[in-house]
Amino acid sequence: TVSDIELQKTATDVRKANNKYSEDTSPKGMTAWDFDDTLATTKSNVIFTKDGETKIVSAEDFATQGADLVAEGWVPDFSEFNKVTGGTPGPFFDKAMRRAKKYGTQDTFILTARAPESAPAIKEFLDSLGLNIPIENITGLGNSTGEAKARWLLDKHAQGYNDIAFADDALQNVEAVRKVFDEFDIKGKVE
Repeated sequence: TVSDIELQKTATDVRKANNKYSEDTSPKGMTAWDFDDTLATTKSNVIFTKDGETKIVSAEDFATQGADLVAEGWVPDFSEFNKVTGGTPGPFFDKAMRRAKKYGTQDTFILTARAPESAPAIKEFLDSLGLNIPIENITGLGNSTGEAKARWLLDKHAQGYNDIAFADDALQNVEAVRKVFDEFDIKGKVE
């Protein structure tokens, strides 16, 4: 989870950003998409181990069970997530393509719980489908909590984005981001 020091830094950055926006109201928008079960459906699994026992958890189930399994002492192995296995376009892919055609992809981001090492495979997969997002805009957090995604989006707000769209398949991520947007009065859409 996010430390109190990180939250204080974020709160300070957001206050600075909000003061800046009160002077300059020009819009600066961005879109952040989750990857698994949002932009793509894959066959990648997380392999958990604990006391010699193994559990194989799909990406979809990881979104809802991952944090609880870790809290119970299960150790996740994300190595399958460093590649895109059996990938097909996900439920938000067409929407992402429409937004890319309308706005370009300079301010389009992929925000995934996958590890940072997964970025090249995600880029290669999306490029093969015609969605060319700059690799520096693909962030693997290596963290499945909604708080981690909310923190990342707060940092983007502090960097000057004042109209943020965010889409994710995991309800806890959507709720965490919506809560932070409301708390800091960030304009945007969370779905």
